[in-house]
Amino acid sequence: MRLPRRTLLRRLGAAVVAAALPLRSMAGPAPALLLAGIYRPGVALDAYWLSEKYDGLRARWDGRRLVTRGGETIAAPAWFTAGWPPIPLDGELWAGRGRFEEALSTVRRQTPDEAAWRRIRFMVFDLPEHPGPFSKRIAAYHGVVQQVDQPWVQAVKQERVASHADLMTRLDRMVKDGGEGLMLHRGDAPYRAVRDDTLLKVKTHEDAEARVIAHLPGKGRHQGRLGALLVETPGGIRFRLGTGFSDAQRERPPSVGNWVTYRFRGVSAAGVPRFASFLRVRPDAPAR
Repeated sequence: MRLPRRTLLRRLGAAVVAAALPLRSMAGPAPALLLAGIYRPGVALDAYWLSEKYDGLRARWDGRRLVTRGGETIAAPAWFTAGWPPIPLDGELWAGRGRFEEALSTVRRQTPDEAAWRRIRFMVFDLPEHPGPFSKRIAAYHGVVQQVDQPWVQAVKQERVASHADLMTRLDRMVKDGGEGLMLHRGDAPYRAVRDDTLLKVKTHEDAEARVIAHLPGKGRHQGRLGALLVETPGGIRFRLGTGFSDAQRERPPSVGNWVTYRFRGVSAAGVPRFASFLRVRPDAPAR
């Protein structure tokens, strides 16, 4: 029996998604990672180092394998991690500016695509088990990357920033060049697996993550498909996320339980994000 074109496309789409998702058996405990807060004017910038914010997938090399923020093993080709040191490295698997979807598709495959992995870089930005402050860890991780001596393993450049005005100028330049934003890392801070102001994101907009609680039906031109997602933040705030979706995403919305990234402009007195808009599924976000 010949299937209707719409049904066939849906099934093909589901098959593609399934092929990109990791096996549940590959998931383990989530690694203890340092997580970033949001930059606000008034921060003592002379205490911080500045670097590019890479729009890829956060990954940790635990000394023998690469794992996501959620603890899932990444099926990288054997050559990609051959010769890496038996110490933890914190970094980002990155395909280049504006190519997050390519990085996601490559990294999430259960069977690695050798050609696609040739375009991935592991951008190392910290050494989680080094005992020193970040200013000392910079030299240390550069040394490790130099010893690895592979073109797809790169040390993230760190530099100083003079003022808020200088920071905003650099941010504008970065965005115009296709970058996502900037990161600030306090030089005297030890590596701690918490979210605090020792690590800060600097972006032209705010974004955050929330877990999908339910699918809310659409009305009008969205009748019969997704109208909005009901989502919940890690702090327990629930709200509707109804804009930012493509037609294809409304037909096949993120599953309940998935984490998504959304953009917003501040929060209300009750803590609800204002003008929240769906950005993308964030598969490497940690499970609750």
